[in-house]
Amino acid sequence: MLIRLGHSPDPDDAFMFWGLAEGPVDPGEFEFEHVLKDIQTLNEWALEGRLEVSAISLHAYPSVQDRYVILPHGASMGSGYGPIVVATEELSLDDLRGLEVAVPGRMTTAFLALRLCLGEEFSYREVPFDEIIAEVKSGAARAGLLIHEGQLTYAQQGLRKIVDLGEWWLLETGLPLPLGINVARRDLGDDALLRLSDVLAASIEAGLDHRPQALRYAMRFGRGLDPALTDRFVGMYVNRLTQDYGDEGRKAVAELLSRAEQAGALERPVRVEFVG
Repeated sequence: MLIRLGHSPDPDDAFMFWGLAEGPVDPGEFEFEHVLKDIQTLNEWALEGRLEVSAISLHAYPSVQDRYVILPHGASMGSGYGPIVVATEELSLDDLRGLEVAVPGRMTTAFLALRLCLGEEFSYREVPFDEIIAEVKSGAARAGLLIHEGQLTYAQQGLRKIVDLGEWWLLETGLPLPLGINVARRDLGDDALLRLSDVLAASIEAGLDHRPQALRYAMRFGRGLDPALTDRFVGMYVNRLTQDYGDEGRKAVAELLSRAEQAGALERPVRVEFVG
């Protein structure tokens, strides 16, 4: 069975799927085609049900829940760290509410978390995630919302942290901030979904069990990150909650989506459902 597996061209996703791409994991009955796209594109594709398995933003899940179910592993969660709003100058949250922020896509969870943090809708402009630092440095944007490796490299670019949304969320709730999730298409059927879930879980385990080899593979997707920063970034987003959400991870998902519903940030009610 062909499984088109969509994920971002980033070190953490690459690390998770090294076991299938180049590592020791037996795919069994499945043939995997790795489809690398930015998260905003994957979110949009999920609306169409284009891929059998995909990484998407948790914020996008309510819009695709009829087509997809959440896999019980593969989540990107940060406890006390996450997407960061940066600027060239000191700004307050009140300042952010009154200016335009460059964001990596309105369907990203980073965008949702910023809306919840500010407590209201705000002015924004969508910019490819890897161009936001340049937008802020050039003055084209007063502030920018950073995801992926920009969270580690912004200070080297002379930018200042205004708010770390993972830190804000932890102080608000005591929970990690769930950002990206992996989903599988419902029409694969319950039995195939369970077997597929086991194979994908094995890939995550393989990366953690063969960390040096998986990191060497992940570095191909680091966009200039050195080995130490690649290791740090992977460690931030491939952790025990990636292996299995557990009670804490599932509570974090429910809390974020509940707050999003209460804030009117979701187009439809959400039901959280996992494989297995």
